[in-house]
Amino acid sequence: MRWSGRLLHIHIAQRASSPMQELAQATLVAGRGIEGDRYFSGLGTYSPKPDIREITLIEMEVLDAIARGDPPFPGDKVELTVNEHRRNLTTLGVPLNHLVGKRFRIGETVITGGRMNFPCRYLERLLGKPVYTALINRSGLNCRIERGGIIRKGDVIAPLDNEEPA
Repeated sequence: MRWSGRLLHIHIAQRASSPMQELAQATLVAGRGIEGDRYFSGLGTYSPKPDIREITLIEMEVLDAIARGDPPFPGDKVELTVNEHRRNLTTLGVPLNHLVGKRFRIGETVITGGRMNFPCRYLERLLGKPVYTALINRSGLNCRIERGGIIRKGDVIAPLDNEEPA
């Protein structure tokens, strides 16, 4: 699969439920997460649960689709801004649902897709918006950071399936 996308937004939150803060650049640490983020420090809502969530991604195309009321339930429009979705990175042109178990590059970092993110009622309660159903099967991708480094808004995101692990 050949594709190339772009990193549109970078967000972190210092603690569970605290507002997301947008960054122009961030430092990713292999095996830990994004410096300054709640999951890096173990203060995220789901930190006690063992899982891959060093960094989370969501597609801008999904936010646009749910705002239009596109499937799964056409007509149910949900506005979800990049500050609200609670994922660390917002991408454009990146087929996240196809990247489970795949390696890809963001800037100077190497990321491995872990599992699809599941929508949760926690997000619905936090925002006071009916986002649960709208995000089924398109709630983003939980990933592992294989090689850390700096990422910046606008960085190219590209597959690495043919390269050796770092």
